Amino acid sequence: MLKSYLTTALRALKRNWSYSVINVLGLTLSLACCLLLFLAIRYELSFDKHNAHAAQTYRLVSFNKKNNTDRGNVGIPLPALAALRNDFPNLKHDVTMVNRIANVVVTVGQKSGVPAKKFQEGDGVVAFVEPEYFRLFDFGWKNGSPQTSLNNPNTVVLSEQMAQKYFGTGDPMGKTLRVENKMDFVVSGVVQNLPATTSMPFEVLLSFASLKQFGASTNWDDWQSTYGGAQIYLKLPGTADDQLVESAQMDKQLVAFVNKYQKPEDARDLVYALQPLTSIHTDTRTDNYAKRTLSMEMIWAMGLIGLFILITACVNFINLATAQAIRRAKEVGVRKVLGSSRSQLVRQFLGETGVLTGMAMVFGLFLAQAALPYVGELLNIKPGAATLFDPTVIVFLITLGVLTTALAGFYPALVLSGYQPILALKGKIRSSGQGGINQLTLRRGLIVGQFAISQLLIIGTIIAYYQMKYFRSADLGYSRDAVLAVNLPEKNPGQLESLKAKLTGLPGIQSISFAMTTPSSSSNWSTGFRFGNADKDSDYGILMRPADTAYVRTYGLHLIAGRMYQPGDTMREFVINEAFMKRLGFQKPEQVIGKFMTVNGETLKKPIVGVVKDFNSFSLHQHIEPIILTSYRDQYRSLGVKLTPGQSTEAISQLIGKVETAWNATFPDFVFKYEFLDQRLANFYKSEERMYSLFQLLAAIAIFIGCLGLYGVVAFMAETRTKEVGIRKALGATTANIFGLFSFDFVKLVLVALVLSSPLAWYVMNQWLQKFAFKIDIEWWMFALAGILAVSVALLTVSFQSIKAAMMNPVKSLRSE
Repeated sequence: MLKSYLTTALRALKRNWSYSVINVLGLTLSLACCLLLFLAIRYELSFDKHNAHAAQTYRLVSFNKKNNTDRGNVGIPLPALAALRNDFPNLKHDVTMVNRIANVVVTVGQKSGVPAKKFQEGDGVVAFVEPEYFRLFDFGWKNGSPQTSLNNPNTVVLSEQMAQKYFGTGDPMGKTLRVENKMDFVVSGVVQNLPATTSMPFEVLLSFASLKQFGASTNWDDWQSTYGGAQIYLKLPGTADDQLVESAQMDKQLVAFVNKYQKPEDARDLVYALQPLTSIHTDTRTDNYAKRTLSMEMIWAMGLIGLFILITACVNFINLATAQAIRRAKEVGVRKVLGSSRSQLVRQFLGETGVLTGMAMVFGLFLAQAALPYVGELLNIKPGAATLFDPTVIVFLITLGVLTTALAGFYPALVLSGYQPILALKGKIRSSGQGGINQLTLRRGLIVGQFAISQLLIIGTIIAYYQMKYFRSADLGYSRDAVLAVNLPEKNPGQLESLKAKLTGLPGIQSISFAMTTPSSSSNWSTGFRFGNADKDSDYGILMRPADTAYVRTYGLHLIAGRMYQPGDTMREFVINEAFMKRLGFQKPEQVIGKFMTVNGETLKKPIVGVVKDFNSFSLHQHIEPIILTSYRDQYRSLGVKLTPGQSTEAISQLIGKVETAWNATFPDFVFKYEFLDQRLANFYKSEERMYSLFQLLAAIAIFIGCLGLYGVVAFMAETRTKEVGIRKALGATTANIFGLFSFDFVKLVLVALVLSSPLAWYVMNQWLQKFAFKIDIEWWMFALAGILAVSVALLTVSFQSIKAAMMNPVKSLRSE
């Protein structure tokens, strides 16, 4: 019986090979997309779940009610670690602090008589950790032990990858490396390489006992200052099932904790909260060490788009199958006369669908495998982290195949198997069907659904495109073009002056500036202040931007009132931004000039001498914060070099080489590393750029699959209306008339789809845009443009078959029947 079903199915598919190709191609593309999206979603949802205690582990974060945003602060004051251990004895060994140090130079071989090797390590590689770190996070140990390897100062644990990078294939245990040319650390342990799905990507783990001596952090008794790289993690007691109760109880206790250690005016608006370890990757309110987040909304969006694309392919199948139903009516009549039951016919037609789906599954698997490297690069999935030939993926593919067979094949099977044999054999079956079922109306409804999905994706892609364009071209309040940003290491007296003297005379350089950061940065110094004669800090904080007096000129900031502060090594005068001026209650810049204030807990009042036009200190996700510019030499960690515009690429390359030479002469123990400022800013929007590129691709695939189905339906219509076309031609109809005959109905369906999809597209994209403080407005013409594109694609699809039918000789058309 099964063999008979299979043989009959293959014959039917061969007989209608053109429609079979359309169906297989559409299903292949949709299944490949679903597979790749499944891999991407699985990858994103697996972050940090490799840790045995992931369900019980949390990060401590804070939220300030005074801020006009839901952004959280991941930095926790340094004294909080000891306070937590004192106030919560049950957490003594289950709470730990991680202190990241970014952009450091690791030197190896300095004492062994061989030339020293220098390695510049970026963000998320090096951190100071306690032995308790290994109680919360799982590592496979190759050498050393989690209990003892970091008990002593000046010890370091390396990943296998870093051990091989620094010391080659030899045994690294007991060997020495130097960090930032300040301290030596002895290798006391080696762990297996970390999985790609971790929010804790550190591979050089320095003993926390060395942090004070290293001097990376100095605010050991300051409850007001925070550093985003100093984060606290803790593990609550109980099992994974107990965490709802345990975390709620801990949140209540943290209220008392804040009231105990923070100033009353600060505690009123400050909230400490527990963030589950497994949510860090998907919580876009906070940053993480891996610099990679993806919201659950975007993950859901990927899943829904995959489902929409699969439904689009299934709609193709249903449309083509019901369109061909009349052709197979006599076959159904003969089978029923010969004794076939309806259930047998349903199984027969489902078998045909299953054969097509099976072929599409095989082709889709290989297509997905071929596209995996591209998709992995697009979504920033590390090579090897996601594989198709995995038991879970195969089970998902089989499940998808069964679901596709049921979705695509069940209704056509019911329609075909329901024909009455007498009517079928007499050729009296019409597209209106039996029992009130109108197959033509159904096909039109399905086409509307297909194009509604396609236009939803087109509208979303158009809006996302213009938001991405806005990111790249928005006025940030300063000049981002032709500026080199170079990180500065620890400085000795006179080194900055020496570097400035070397660079100042170079042709092609307009200006140079030393500062803590560039104008827009993810690294920021937030602190309190007192204005005028206030006896306590204000109820909101400010951002400090220590910089020399060339900062305004180098970055093109606009001084709108007053003057720049006098040069100096310490804070003497302040320049503030417009946002701070308005927050203080002044409407005109001149009104705030000459007023005095104190910052960062100091007692000596200093004057405000200037006001600059607002500039974005963060990405465009966030509002402009109150900012102070002031001199403070010890905080200068960034060099900005403004190049003369209009230079050739070769000239710029040569100039960068000269800057590197000067930099290396000044800091011979460190590694020169630079970025163009516009490239650094582009990193703020990497996640959005990746998602935009993905959705752009998926929208194109959905449109292509929809057009495949439309092409097949039009081809069938042209074939069944051959005689009608011949008569119209004989009566004088032109090619344009015939084209209009075929296309008019489909254009109406596309426009109906636009009307149906537009409100949903507006709502979804408006919600997405709410994530950004600076965003475009959704305009009516974006929907019109989507409609024009959809109509153009539909007309192009219809045109081939309709023009082919119109060009046929009417004599031949009439004779064919």
